[in-house]
Amino acid sequence: MTMSSPIPTPGSPEEHKAFAALQARLPALYQRVFPHRLEPRTVVVLPSLTFDSAVIERLTGLPHYEERLLCMLMLLRLPRTRVIYLTSTPLHSSIVDYYLHLLTGVPSSHARRRLVTISCHDATQRTLTSKLLERPRLMDRIREAIGDPHDAHLSCFTVNAEERTLAVQLGIPIYGCDPALADLGSKSGSREIFREAGVPLPDGRERLRDVGDVAEALAELRGRDPELRRAVVKLEEGVSGEGNAVFRFEGAPSGGPGLQRWIEESLPKDLRFESDGMNWDLYSSKYAEMGGIVEAWLEGDRKTSPSGQGRIDPLGSFEMISTHDQILGGPSGQVFKGCTFPAAADYRLDIQDITRRVGEVLAKRGALGRFGVDVVSVPRGTGWEHRAIEINLRKGGTTHPFQTLEFLTDGRYDEETGTFRIPTGQERAYFATDNLYKAEYRRLTPVDLVDVVVDHELHFHGATQNGVVFHMLGALAGYGKLGMVCVDETTEKAEAMYDDTVQLLDRAAAEGMPEGD
Repeated sequence: MTMSSPIPTPGSPEEHKAFAALQARLPALYQRVFPHRLEPRTVVVLPSLTFDSAVIERLTGLPHYEERLLCMLMLLRLPRTRVIYLTSTPLHSSIVDYYLHLLTGVPSSHARRRLVTISCHDATQRTLTSKLLERPRLMDRIREAIGDPHDAHLSCFTVNAEERTLAVQLGIPIYGCDPALADLGSKSGSREIFREAGVPLPDGRERLRDVGDVAEALAELRGRDPELRRAVVKLEEGVSGEGNAVFRFEGAPSGGPGLQRWIEESLPKDLRFESDGMNWDLYSSKYAEMGGIVEAWLEGDRKTSPSGQGRIDPLGSFEMISTHDQILGGPSGQVFKGCTFPAAADYRLDIQDITRRVGEVLAKRGALGRFGVDVVSVPRGTGWEHRAIEINLRKGGTTHPFQTLEFLTDGRYDEETGTFRIPTGQERAYFATDNLYKAEYRRLTPVDLVDVVVDHELHFHGATQNGVVFHMLGALAGYGKLGMVCVDETTEKAEAMYDDTVQLLDRAAAEGMPEGD
């Protein structure tokens, strides 16, 4: 099957018009298909991380981040649903088998007949979407696999201009936000949405164009708060904290023109970057290219980083999905490493409220699909002080763990309590990470990994609705890296399960090593 009409030039008015026409089909598709488990549908999963290459290229095992959405293979439990999963490099059959064996209600052989995996056979660091678009014969294969485009949609990790082009060339809509609205999820756009939603945010300034604006904004912050010790400088399109840097005011003059001059002189040598390998020359050039914001650092002896996840459906309705406490690392604790669900009982309903208020504004602006709201929280007196810091207008690091829990258990999120209940009424929680990384794990294959966990009865069990589910298995032997979701009755038990699993993997990786190795 090939395109029967000329392909619009990427970014052209014709492409925008064609994309709008495709997106206009989504509400009817949503009403006709989504509520009915037996309705035929095709879901094309595009796990491309379409971000600025200089920001994400430092992710260890980057090509295998495309495996994080393999939890969507569990859609195959719907007996008339087809899934087309697109990747840069081929998925090993053992990894596909691992997910299909997690399915309940259908034989894995039945599910496999409805699964199509298509690979570019291209391990370069470019985005998956760009690799697909430059291969017309591969695009023909995808169109042929889709069949009737009126029963199909794209599910993407990110939705940028490249994904819009892909959707138009495939002739199917995206269940995700129009790239024309991407600014709503930028660092500056997030701050503007927070104000409109009446959500508290840190003191700061947005729409900065270059490092000269950064110095001016930092001087303004210090002028408003002479006790301010630190501030965060953020690239407009930074991902998972990798575009952030911290500036300290130690030794700064008290104010006046000398303060801004001191900041300008200090920035090149004293700005501390969250991303390994980032330097002033690269950061300042990226800032001139994309701009960014400056925010006051929220100080506190104890600080947490909760987040809320919501969804806006094609009919414009908001749905609360989850709250999490994020696990952060990096030099100053701004790089996403993992999460626990649900967020702490002390404030999870506060985070729900913030997410809902933001979601209602985003819905009015025409946003669509999943989004996340990141918050910084510190205890003040008998309560908590919350400051919203970022909107991720896409899937994120908390998306696939929650989808895994949802698909495995058939449970539901309870907005009244902010918890998740399985059909028996019991609560379930989890500890999840994408960043379990130890060089010695390269001695293990995915098959070894599953054997170890099954032998010690930690593998997820459908009867008990507890256990460990792995992801990014393809990164194990090559990088010593993998992800996992540990499901149990409480976050404390889930974290204990994680610790037990790590100890098992450590022992398995050490077996057969020479003495002193």
